[in-house]
Amino acid sequence: MPPRGLAILIGAGPSSGAGVARILAHPSHGNFAVALLARNPENLANTAKGIQASTPNPVIGFPSDTTPEKLSKAFADICSHGSFRDLTLRVAVYHVKHASKKPFLEETYQDFTDSLNTFVGGAMAFSQEVIKMLFAQQGHTSLAEGGFKKGTLIFTGTLGAMRTNANFAAYGGTRSAARSLAQALAKEYSPAGIQVVHTIVNGVVKNEESEATRSGKTISAEALGRNYLWLSEQEPSLWTHELDMRPAQEKF
Repeated sequence: MPPRGLAILIGAGPSSGAGVARILAHPSHGNFAVALLARNPENLANTAKGIQASTPNPVIGFPSDTTPEKLSKAFADICSHGSFRDLTLRVAVYHVKHASKKPFLEETYQDFTDSLNTFVGGAMAFSQEVIKMLFAQQGHTSLAEGGFKKGTLIFTGTLGAMRTNANFAAYGGTRSAARSLAQALAKEYSPAGIQVVHTIVNGVVKNEESEATRSGKTISAEALGRNYLWLSEQEPSLWTHELDMRPAQEKF
């Protein structure tokens, strides 16, 4: 069975990113061809190789950070890659990790704004590339004009987007800003048939099944992937904008 479309995921690390991508690529689940983006070429190649072992669908890595220049090149390379010829983008996931903890008076302007530029600026640049690709492939006809759903853009967020703690000024600022960006994009592009989702992933994500995932102490990466696939399959009559998720034993 050929792939039914294309999925793009940035932040393709060996844990949660790999598990989400594996579900999106597997013929019994998403059945998508998958483009993976990450900064480290060696780790990216290993992640792609591991996923390729579980699916006949193309899973190709494209080294990139979150700068506009690198993302623009990565998307151009994806569009011209022979493995993705004639495939329509259906789901894109901004899955970049970010952590910063220090007393506020030890924070520097440079470090603080670097966090904003890397995480929030990256989310903005990635979203622009995704939306441009969706319009280029499927046109601008709105739902009201008889158009159809074009695709789903998912931001992986954390509880830090909702509330933060002492010593987490940069982390909370970037996470909440990305959440607001997702909300603005949802309000602007939902009528055009583009679903934009912000998720709260509250807990440790593991790429392997274990007693901890079974009992709800930690999150299964593949369970996260199945939820993302479910989001991507929602129809315009009722779709999710924000989804709050955690394992059963996680306190909140």
